[in-house]
Amino acid sequence: MTPTIHRESPLGPDLDLLFQRHTADMQADTPPESIHMLPASELTHPAIAFFVARADGIPVAMGALKDLGGGHGEPKSMHVLAEHRGRGLSRMMLNHLVDHALANGLTRLSLETGVQPTFVAARGLYTRAGFSECPPFADYGPDPNSVFMTRALS
Repeated sequence: MTPTIHRESPLGPDLDLLFQRHTADMQADTPPESIHMLPASELTHPAIAFFVARADGIPVAMGALKDLGGGHGEPKSMHVLAEHRGRGLSRMMLNHLVDHALANGLTRLSLETGVQPTFVAARGLYTRAGFSECPPFADYGPDPNSVFMTRALS
């Protein structure tokens, strides 16, 4: 079955595994001071749209889009369960976030991701989607463990 993506509450009762795995992945090789993920409770903020990809009703991926103001947005909390990787779910979620940004009048997306080898696939995904490296944005400062990327929307 083709997965579907819908806006949901990040506090949904069946999303624990996604958040546990996302947290474990972030903590696996990133120093604590360089982890910029948001806990589920902070993803409920009105400026954040949270989405879940489900296959046969089971949550297999998540992603969020934070409106930074001034037409600028930030993809957050993108995660695909390891057993569902390699099926294009990351690309599908990123495309969904871009479409949501465009539909809501955003003109630029910027993101933060890691420099560690575990983030190579994510950086490749973002590069193929038109993102390029940029300086820190919004409230981020320089961080040797972070790569900042941006893309204009049209």
